[in-house]
Amino acid sequence: MFTFVASLPQKMALQLGELHFCALARAAGGSPYIARGTRRLSTLNVTVGPKSAAGSAKVDQSGDSTVVTDTYDADKITVLEGLEPVRKRPGMYIGSTGTKGYHHLVFEVVDNSIDEALAGHCSKVEVRIGADGFVEVSDDGRGIPVASVAKTGKSALETVLTVLHAGGKFGDGGYKVSGGLHGVGLSVVNALSDVLEVYVWRDSKKYSMRFARGIPQTGLLEAKDSGRGNGTTVRFHPDPQIFERGLLFQRDVLANRLRELSFLNAGLRIVLKDDRILEAEDHDQKRSVEYKHDGGIKEYIALMCKDKTNLHTKPIFFSATRDGMTAEVVLQWCSDSYSESIFGFVNNIKTIDGGTHIDGFKFALSKAINNLGKSTGKLKSSIGNLSGEFIREGLTAILSVKVPNPE
Repeated sequence: MFTFVASLPQKMALQLGELHFCALARAAGGSPYIARGTRRLSTLNVTVGPKSAAGSAKVDQSGDSTVVTDTYDADKITVLEGLEPVRKRPGMYIGSTGTKGYHHLVFEVVDNSIDEALAGHCSKVEVRIGADGFVEVSDDGRGIPVASVAKTGKSALETVLTVLHAGGKFGDGGYKVSGGLHGVGLSVVNALSDVLEVYVWRDSKKYSMRFARGIPQTGLLEAKDSGRGNGTTVRFHPDPQIFERGLLFQRDVLANRLRELSFLNAGLRIVLKDDRILEAEDHDQKRSVEYKHDGGIKEYIALMCKDKTNLHTKPIFFSATRDGMTAEVVLQWCSDSYSESIFGFVNNIKTIDGGTHIDGFKFALSKAINNLGKSTGKLKSSIGNLSGEFIREGLTAILSVKVPNPE
């Protein structure tokens, strides 16, 4: 397989690959987005007795079993309003109240800034880890709107921070492509923080609000702009009543994700600052690190394969746009590897369980290689088609798909 791939003219491979690439982009429309909020129900070892017509169960403690008694009527129906459901069941929204969920709060805020970048309105995102346990995420995007929302009677800023499923990612006008929890992320972060402050620079003015556990502590405050351009800053502290004790933000966890995002969004500048590191001290880690990769996923795959023996000098890269969907793929075969490594992303989120975009990619790749081999005489008709597993032997690939409505 290595000799066969190396003998193919790269230009022809790209041209033929593009012909089949539309199948990959179309397949991505049904891509299974990251499954969020999956919870496992524990089994309770209790026996519920038959209910009477009035809805009460009888108590029977005779024998070896205990019958649980309770009354199930209208008074037992609980209605959670506002952000109460988030604080009641945080795992449904961020996965856990441990380290993973703790860092997930940061990523949800960052995702909002990345969405601004995808819309072409943001060139820099900065994440600052404070020595006081706060995290601050800033961008130079358009700034969250502050005008009143008719349906809620609140400012747009307060609405997106206090109302679930509120944001500019459901209609067609705000964002064509977005990641995160789609209108839930920022309000969830607010609900699970004991303190959250938001600052917006928009229309030559500065606006701010302060919240405590999702409840506004101030109204929408307006001040004269300091002269900086548009943008948003969100500063928050995870609520110790919600999360496990002793949790701290891990620089490496944040750095790895931010670096990945910089590869997936070519040209975007992402800065990570850690105020816990003193400049005067001799540390292996710098207090501030910047990620910016104009080459995008081409630079990403070069990093992945830097310690391998690459079969071809330059990675094979091509992209396509169909029906509002954009797909990028980069391929690198290595002669010292016999397994395949395919990394898929939908709207910047890694699809660890695969998906139809990965299936479409594999189909398109196999068809393109077989057709190209036959048209150039490298693959004899008597041999038949090469199997997909054979073609992908030694392959490292990155597939990044941007779709309006991922499933």
